[in-house]
Amino acid sequence: MKSVFIMSCIAVVTATLTAQAESPADTVQVPKTVSLNEIVVTATKVGKGVPIAYSELSKEELNRRNDGQAIPYLFSQSPSVITTSDGGLGIGYVGFRVRGTDAARINITINGVPLNESESQSVFWVNMPDIASSIDNIQIQRGVGTSTNGGAAFGATVALQTENPSLKPYGEYSLSAGSFGTWKHTAKGGTGLLYDHFVFDARYSKVETDGYIDRADADMSSYFVSGAYYAENTLIKFQTFGSSEKTYQAWNGVPADSLKTDRTYNPCGEYDENGVTKFYNNQTDNYWQHHYHLMASQRLGDYWNMNLTLHYTDGNGYYEDYKEDAKYSGYKLPVYINPDGQEKAKTDLVRRKWLDNDFYGAIYSANYRKEALQFTFGAAANRYVGDHFGRVIWAKAANALPEPDYEYYRNTGKKTDYNAFVKTNYQFSSLLSGFLDLQYRGIDYSIKGSDDKAGDNVDIRRNWNFFNPKVGLDLTSGGHNAFVSFSVANREPGRDNFTEAAANERPTHETLYDYEAGYTYSHPLFRLGVNLYYMDYKDQLILSGRISEIGELLTTNIDQSYRMGVEWTGGVKIAPWLDWNGNLTLSRNKIKNFTEYVDVYAGDESLPQQANSLGTTDISFSPDVIANSLFDLHYKGFSAGFNSQFVGRQYMDNTSNKERSLDPYFISSLRLGYVFKPAFMNEIALDFTIHNLFNEEYESNGWTYSYISDGERKNDNGYFTQAGTHVMGRVTLRF
Repeated sequence: MKSVFIMSCIAVVTATLTAQAESPADTVQVPKTVSLNEIVVTATKVGKGVPIAYSELSKEELNRRNDGQAIPYLFSQSPSVITTSDGGLGIGYVGFRVRGTDAARINITINGVPLNESESQSVFWVNMPDIASSIDNIQIQRGVGTSTNGGAAFGATVALQTENPSLKPYGEYSLSAGSFGTWKHTAKGGTGLLYDHFVFDARYSKVETDGYIDRADADMSSYFVSGAYYAENTLIKFQTFGSSEKTYQAWNGVPADSLKTDRTYNPCGEYDENGVTKFYNNQTDNYWQHHYHLMASQRLGDYWNMNLTLHYTDGNGYYEDYKEDAKYSGYKLPVYINPDGQEKAKTDLVRRKWLDNDFYGAIYSANYRKEALQFTFGAAANRYVGDHFGRVIWAKAANALPEPDYEYYRNTGKKTDYNAFVKTNYQFSSLLSGFLDLQYRGIDYSIKGSDDKAGDNVDIRRNWNFFNPKVGLDLTSGGHNAFVSFSVANREPGRDNFTEAAANERPTHETLYDYEAGYTYSHPLFRLGVNLYYMDYKDQLILSGRISEIGELLTTNIDQSYRMGVEWTGGVKIAPWLDWNGNLTLSRNKIKNFTEYVDVYAGDESLPQQANSLGTTDISFSPDVIANSLFDLHYKGFSAGFNSQFVGRQYMDNTSNKERSLDPYFISSLRLGYVFKPAFMNEIALDFTIHNLFNEEYESNGWTYSYISDGERKNDNGYFTQAGTHVMGRVTLRF
């Protein structure tokens, strides 16, 4: 992928477009305000002259890569990015990391509206299938980045911008099909400009797969609808998008003892019935989500514009589990007495754990640009309310449940997140500019009720007030560009840091001091860039190697840690029809003075934990080497792309122990495409992609639990294996 610097659209630009007409009398003069999306994301995106390391993925690049995989897989060639997939195909439950930082510490927005779920602070891409078909571009800012709305950026910021309204009517249908029963249907269209003022666009997508991992099937659908009103100085836009998904759980990975014998083995839903191993056929995750955005932008003069976005998201769903030999006490049920008068402490049962949540708020920004000065003010206030509750819907023991759909816990999480920031970029001379970004962020968070993990009387109330300054200098001369910057970020703990905390653990907020310096040289025939970073953490919440019951990797505060590295980017125009682009990240990711605490057992008896002082160790899931290479060929209607990625060793906990690590891997893919332009329609595009071209056996993620039993150190490891060679073909019809 190409890493480029783009101009930030600070002011609203007006232009005149002449619509296609049958005669001069039908010619319509259309005042075109630059896309509302571009104006909104002015406050959250960066461009030329801003001292931040970033890369961008264009609409054309997205279209070439979008054969059904989730958004993180489409920008997986960006510097310092690695991806993972529970089902092994990049569809359904997927994740990514930047500079070793997990997605719960990466700020993600769409048109400036936060996408990170407020409590977990993650984005669940399974709830946004084929959103890429409605995205115009994606910007990935590495490090703290610029101030934005929503959660803190502790490794990166990802800003998604939806497609601009089309002023001409259009229609499009795309069908993708490939290995493991994978299908994607996408239909989209737009009215073009109506009555000189109105534009409407819509999309519907359906994605299905059997998955690479056993029973890891997914059935997902999504929609996107947008309506815009244009006036000379005003743009009003309403958009809604949403989805439904049903996926079979593959959250636990493949056990270590099955890794060599059965790489697709999925233990989720497994139970024993009279000596016969069976799998529960509805061990599924089910969720529905809908987003509503009302956006308005107003040009106030030659130098000012402002925009306001009101947003609301509702989500509702559950995951269903078969639990073998579940304790009655764990579900707040009385001990069962069978007809023979015997007490039974355990039974098989089926439960559903629900989440019903609402997220709403308002986002405002004002932008000024005149000569040497660019100024942005932004503010936002968002509110989240999430009801968490669990129900037992079936038990093997007759009459074990006091009532149908027996509810055994319920709690409510509430979070208010508000922020204000000012950003100034001043051009001191034709060569030198300075950047200052000051943000205040406040959070009020509470959890109240009963919880299946944290007990019957959960009453957590916390608030934080953070000041996050950023400052930098940018020097540009001809094809040379250099910058230096310093940024501070603070981040609050997530829900799991409280409800899944280990004994005596008291989670606290984490702080990052980010030092960056970069240089880029651009020439018509080649480009070379280097970025140095040092990210110094206080109380960083680091993945501990533990896993929750739904496969979430759990974290714990570490007093002192750092990430430092160098990111190389480059590109060469080998021929008019052939380009090469690549990047290489070399890094050190360390914990200072790390002490490991290990559970100890003697038979069935639990003994006090053993503390091991290990000194300086590697941060989990933070490879020292990440490299990407992409050859891109275009000749008339034919195109081809050959890309490769190497990821170094990743440790699954913080002990730097090879027995608890993921082996390095090297994967490649090949894409071939051809575009026909027949007389009866705009175009017919065909493409064919071979993923994992050389059939590499690799694992992209995992978990570990290490303990001492009867004096012997033992490891329970789980690995998320990825598919070998597999293919996807696609045909796209554009009208």
